[in-house]
Amino acid sequence: MPADVLGVWLEGRRIADLERVSDDNLRLRYSEQALDLWPQNSLIVSCSLLLSERALAGLPYFRGLLPEGQALDAVAARAGLTVNDTFGLLARYGRDKAAALVIGREPPRVERWDTETYTDEALSEEVGSLEDHPLGIHDDTEMSLAGLQNKIALVRQEDGLWARPLHGRPSTHILKAEDRRWPGMVELEAACLSLASHLKLTTIAPELRTFGEIPCVIVDRFDRVVIDGEVERVHQEDLCQAMGIDPFLNNRRVKYQRNGGGGLSFGDLAALLDKHAAHPIVELRRLAAVLAFTTSIGNADAHGKNISFLHDTTESITLAPLYDTVPTIMFPRLSREFAMSVNGAFSHDRVALSNLVAEAVSWPLPSQLAHSAVTEAFETIRDAMADGVVQHELLSQVISDRTENLLAGKTAH
Repeated sequence: MPADVLGVWLEGRRIADLERVSDDNLRLRYSEQALDLWPQNSLIVSCSLLLSERALAGLPYFRGLLPEGQALDAVAARAGLTVNDTFGLLARYGRDKAAALVIGREPPRVERWDTETYTDEALSEEVGSLEDHPLGIHDDTEMSLAGLQNKIALVRQEDGLWARPLHGRPSTHILKAEDRRWPGMVELEAACLSLASHLKLTTIAPELRTFGEIPCVIVDRFDRVVIDGEVERVHQEDLCQAMGIDPFLNNRRVKYQRNGGGGLSFGDLAALLDKHAAHPIVELRRLAAVLAFTTSIGNADAHGKNISFLHDTTESITLAPLYDTVPTIMFPRLSREFAMSVNGAFSHDRVALSNLVAEAVSWPLPSQLAHSAVTEAFETIRDAMADGVVQHELLSQVISDRTENLLAGKTAH
């Protein structure tokens, strides 16, 4: 394979080539096999990279597969690359990441897949060194995780032990370690994931663990399934990728609409679902419930990389299970403004039930359906709080108070 071309594989097929023109210019060129298998404009890779005979600008989507911040700095330094060398970083770390694509110079070889079992002591050491070695990267690592959090990709083995994936072996879980600046955050996130599961807004089952005195939450990956003991990848993409927005723009703050993130709004989420979902009304009602849930828990971090789509077929998408559900309202030093506006308002103190319904109606969701989706979500949350679904006394009280206020027509807080 030429030095400036990487193969892009999906379910064992080479569906495209990724060509480097420069660090700021990557082209995706679909293969003849892909063009023969699927009709034009199919959703093979991304809503922003529809199947086509012409070469497509691939940088925004593929940059979105890489980590951010200090994690990106560290993995780039370990590979001897610059943070802007997306092509080189994918060549080094593209075997296992979010979504179903495998990227590399050579075809994926299942027979090479392997794991290295962690002892509790070894995993504690790995967690303890995350600030110096983000993502638990080793010299033989071939994987990447997007985002800013300290995290490690894990494989849960049949014996129940945790292991490090090797040679492109798909990971099954992600461990998120608590940031010492925000004590209690992983416990709060796990509690909100449990609430989201109660509302059927996620399939993720969080597990709280402590390694070397560092609280962690381990979550099962919604983009992986285990069938007859074999791990299979499920294709997905986040809103930035689906909109074709380079996450490096605006000093890497483009994912926040409130910071000038072009197009990263609930309205644009809805537009993609309306255009590409097999059952748009079902998905828009679910999005309205997500909006209600996000407001109830006080999550100001639901930005363009924290909301994703599943590619359920090559022709359609669905809203992905919620996966980053942090009640940022519990931390006074964090922003009290939503990452994406609600009916034009960003402040928690200005959003009431009527704003949520008006936002959903603008997508467009019929008024009656919008109102019922929002109020039913709030009522389910209210009942869940009464039933003790959230096992965190202070958080439960905060969510209860916010939800009761919203149901009464008031602002959340």
